[in-house]
Order: sequence, then C-alpha cells, then structure tokens
Amino acid sequence: MEEHDAVTKAVEAAMVRIRRRQTRGALGKDSPVPIAVFRVLDAVADSGAATVGTLAPTLGVDQPRASRLVAQAVSSGHLERVADQHDGRRTVLRLTPAGQDVVAAARDGRRTAMAAAMSDWTDRERKEFARLLARFVDALDDRDYSKTIT
Repeated sequence: MEEHDAVTKAVEAAMVRIRRRQTRGALGKDSPVPIAVFRVLDAVADSGAATVGTLAPTLGVDQPRASRLVAQAVSSGHLERVADQHDGRRTVLRLTPAGQDVVAAARDGRRTAMAAAMSDWTDRERKEFARLLARFVDALDDRDYSKTIT
C-alpha cells in the first residue's frame, strides 16, 4: 500500500471536515459557552476524577492553558473544584448542574445530527460504520498520533 494512497487521503479529508464542523457547531451559534470551555466540560464529563493535570493532555494543551480554561469554566458557573474524597490534598473537577446541562444539550445535538446523517443507512451499515470508526480511533489512540493530527 502506498504510504498516502487515495483512500488514506479521502479519510484525512473527511476527518478534517468533521473537526471543522464540530468546532463550528458543537454548541450552536447562540451558546454563551466558548468552544474551548465546552471542550473542558466535555472532557470532565468523560473522566472519573479529572484534575487540571489530567485534562491538559486530554485537551492537547499545556498545563497553564488548561488552568486558564478551568478557571474560565469555574467562573462561568459550569465547573467546580472539590476536594478529592480519597486524597484531601488533591482537587478534582466536577460539573455543576449548569455544566451538566450544557454537555447534555451538546451531546444530544451531536447525536441528533449523526442520526440524521445516517437516517437512510441500513442497520447493518450503521453498525459496521460504528465498529470501523471505533477501531480506527482506537488505532490512533494506541499509536498516539496526537502530535501529528490536529
């Protein structure tokens, strides 16, 4: 297989289009939450006990930038810092009810858009796409191409 064959280029182009679309539309144009803050909320929602230190690599930013984003999310009332129940010296991040609402609305919007995009697909096609996409993302995660994919 050629290193950058037509299929690889087509997948890359589609992934870039997805990223741009997600960046533009994850929250909708009327949302008061900036996309960078939403990414923090989304990452906290996905983690068990996020800290600023664990969020930085997840978000692909350095720790000072992660700290500023967390501070913005806290000051907007979407995130709170709480003492870790297992280690009182550590502070973990937790969504507030307002943060939970923002994440739930965005996820519902994404799922609605995805369902609409696949509405004329068969059940088999949807399942196969989900399987292959998960396999693709797992392979990217396993090899940590984060420094080359932006």
